Amino acid sequence: MTILLACDGIVAGYSAADEVLKGVSLVIERGEIVSIIGPNGAGKSTLLKVVAGILVPHRGTVRLGDRPIQGRPPREISALGVAFVPQEQNIFPTMSVRENLEIGGYVDPAGARRKIDAIFERFPALGEKRRHAARTLSGGQRQILAMAMALMVEPALLLLDEPSAGLAPQAAERLFEAIREINAGGVSIAMVEQNAMEALAIARRGYILVDGRNSRTGPAAELARDAEVRRIFLGG
Repeated sequence: MTILLACDGIVAGYSAADEVLKGVSLVIERGEIVSIIGPNGAGKSTLLKVVAGILVPHRGTVRLGDRPIQGRPPREISALGVAFVPQEQNIFPTMSVRENLEIGGYVDPAGARRKIDAIFERFPALGEKRRHAARTLSGGQRQILAMAMALMVEPALLLLDEPSAGLAPQAAERLFEAIREINAGGVSIAMVEQNAMEALAIARRGYILVDGRNSRTGPAAELARDAEVRRIFLGG
């Protein structure tokens, strides 16, 4: 398969002296879902922020295809095909569902209507509530709206930071099904998740981070079956 994203030796933190990531590497191939799991404070979300351009790494490289993108502004990285959905504050609650999608399509206003129609066809529940304020949606529907906003830029790579956080099991199950559908449409996905078992169940490969470093990587199904991985990270 073709490598879409390659992070190599990423050292990064939230100040000059801070090193949350201590040399992390990550590869995402076109068309796959990669789950990034590990304990709190391992640097999972920090890694996504580096890829999205929200954080500039102290050292290391991030390549999208053959193009280095580390240190570029988030808007430029988004225009190159990377969309980031943060865990919180990822929608505009007082605006309607449709208005949220229009904001998501800011890079291509002329094509926004076509893309919004496609979103409503893919996610009928959003279409039914297109005129409703986003704050009236359920928690799961809000997360789907946040992902739909990201899809408005037609990304090659979607970065999801804890998409199922705070959701009831049924809502989380519907969300993971939506993630599968997005991936089936040709979008590669890197997903940080505390719900490690579900994350590995829908992923092709998994990365485990511990204390800002790569700990384990491999096919997601193998990681999920590994007794030591289950004991430490999955509670099994």
